[in-house]
Amino acid sequence: QVQLVESGGGLVQPGGSLGLSCTASGLNYLFSSYDIYWFRQAPGKERERVASLFSRGGNENYLDSVKGRFTVARDNVKNFAYLRMSNLKPEDTAVYYCNVWKDNGIGYASSDYWGQGTQVTIPS
Repeated sequence: QVQLVESGGGLVQPGGSLGLSCTASGLNYLFSSYDIYWFRQAPGKERERVASLFSRGGNENYLDSVKGRFTVARDNVKNFAYLRMSNLKPEDTAVYYCNVWKDNGIGYASSDYWGQGTQVTIPS
């Protein structure tokens, strides 16, 4: 079935940069048909949406605390999603998840797939 695999997480010092990637497989439609979201969840905190990029591109949105530091992109040929993170701060420490979503119309369940997450750690 559908699988999303994140990679690129790790430990980086404050002010550093890190790139995350998400590879999708088993989708029933072209990757370009899906919206892309990046979420993160820190221990003891609720999951929050970090960035989004709609299916046709050109609609990037970011969590206020990461604006100007994070960039989301996609490659619809390779079925990749990317999250480039710069000027990282300890508050960015979390497990980051890739999510792809597609509206299937009224009366049909939406497609909503998640990766297993990748850990990003920024020490204080």
